[in-house]
Amino acid sequence: MKEYNKANIPLAKTLRKNMTPWERKLWYEFLRYYPIRFQRQKAIGNYIVDFYCAKARLVVELDGGGHYTPEQIEKDKVRTKELEGMNLIILRIWILTEILAEYASI
Repeated sequence: MKEYNKANIPLAKTLRKNMTPWERKLWYEFLRYYPIRFQRQKAIGNYIVDFYCAKARLVVELDGGGHYTPEQIEKDKVRTKELEGMNLIILRIWILTEILAEYASI
């Protein structure tokens, strides 16, 4: 089990209850029923990742419009480096419309 900041747990629970439409779609139509267990809004280190598969050491991040600013791009780079430093693989999906348009191929 990965270490995590216990202070992030209440926020993670809130985020699970208030997922974006894209997160809900990916969770309820695919990841929830995937044969390998995924968790949603998982606290890892000082972060809360969108989806996490411990068996594959895989983090899936869905990045919406707020992630396209220069400041957020830099924060995401730091976040990715820190998560990779925990021996995790990061899959960052940048264009959320791809999920809706190409959902069957994901």
